[in-house]
Amino acid sequence: MTVDPPTCLSRPRPCVRARIARRVARRIVGRVPVRVELPGGGLLAPAPDDAPAIRVQRPRAFFTRLGHAPKIGFGESYMAGDWRAAPGTDLGEALRPFAASISTAVPAWMQRVRSLVEERVPHLQRNTLHGSRRNIAAHYDLSNDLFAAFLDPSLTYSSALFDEARPWSDQTLEEAQLRKVDAALDGVGVGPGTRLLEIGTGWGTLAIRAAQRGADVTTLTLSAEQAALAGKRVAEQGLTERVDIRLQDYREVEGTYDAVVSVEMIEAVGDEYWPTYFQAIDRLLAPGGVAVVQAILMAHDRYLATRRSFSWIQKYIFPGGIIPSMRAIEETTREHTTLRVMAAHHFGAHYAETLRRWRSTFGARWPEITALGFDETFRRMWEFYLAYSESGFATGYLDVAQVRLGRVTA
Repeated sequence: MTVDPPTCLSRPRPCVRARIARRVARRIVGRVPVRVELPGGGLLAPAPDDAPAIRVQRPRAFFTRLGHAPKIGFGESYMAGDWRAAPGTDLGEALRPFAASISTAVPAWMQRVRSLVEERVPHLQRNTLHGSRRNIAAHYDLSNDLFAAFLDPSLTYSSALFDEARPWSDQTLEEAQLRKVDAALDGVGVGPGTRLLEIGTGWGTLAIRAAQRGADVTTLTLSAEQAALAGKRVAEQGLTERVDIRLQDYREVEGTYDAVVSVEMIEAVGDEYWPTYFQAIDRLLAPGGVAVVQAILMAHDRYLATRRSFSWIQKYIFPGGIIPSMRAIEETTREHTTLRVMAAHHFGAHYAETLRRWRSTFGARWPEITALGFDETFRRMWEFYLAYSESGFATGYLDVAQVRLGRVTA
């Protein structure tokens, strides 16, 4: 994997855009408490001595990438090695001030013209029946061994839920992940005989946990890799008769279920299909049934401002992904279904801790991961993805919640 910037030799325009990008970056960095160190010891803009620092190692390539794709170039530059966290600064710490200042760092006049320079989300990333399979495979079919290398033994790839009454440092990630799973199952009242539909299997942990309570589980995934390993894990627990794993889209499901659980799958649906997603849950729920949707969230104004622009995360990590707001969920269910939001448990800070632990383990296990065939560009890409996401939750720019849905009765 390589990330090559436009060059001044091939096209003069990138040089002009790079000079503009440098001026704009200087303005933005002047509003964010981060030291941006340049070769030779200079700073891009004045900054406090104790501020977290990043070190630009190849300024020409760095600013060329920013000029070519302002929203994507910063992450691409990290992937290419144009910059890194300065010695003594953790990458997550370096990114945190940017996340905290994301709505104020860019001057208002720049915000107004952002649509002129930002790329639009490619049409090919639409989450049609075919597009969803392609988008999911791009991330979740990378390698089961990759995910097993940095996830906890439960193989749970979503936010953990720590016990607030105890120090988080005393709790293992597996313990916190199972606590999250149990909270979702408790939220829909899963017990003996419950007909449960899970939209988004992952590697089978929630389905196993529900079946161990005596539920009959139908669980859906579009990832062949996940389905294979989830099936193996279910069989190892002797639960094959209770768990039906399907390579099936939520739009294609028939039947009636007492409860529906969907953990961090809505982000892969695309806002174009949110009405369809919630209508499917509504259609499949039996009278009196309830659902829990665990969703990553952002503020509604940020969702509206960013929903049509192409991001680094969409290009390299989650094609077709878009994060909802709580208001968007409430409005979509109210306008398109008989479902209503009954309660929501928010725990964004828990996701920051989850991501911090994933990133730490990813780094420690890199020798095992590179042996799977992943290169240094991939390593930097995932370091940036995990640290970038961690900073969003740590600053409150992003949140996560288990949202309980039910029908309003007269």
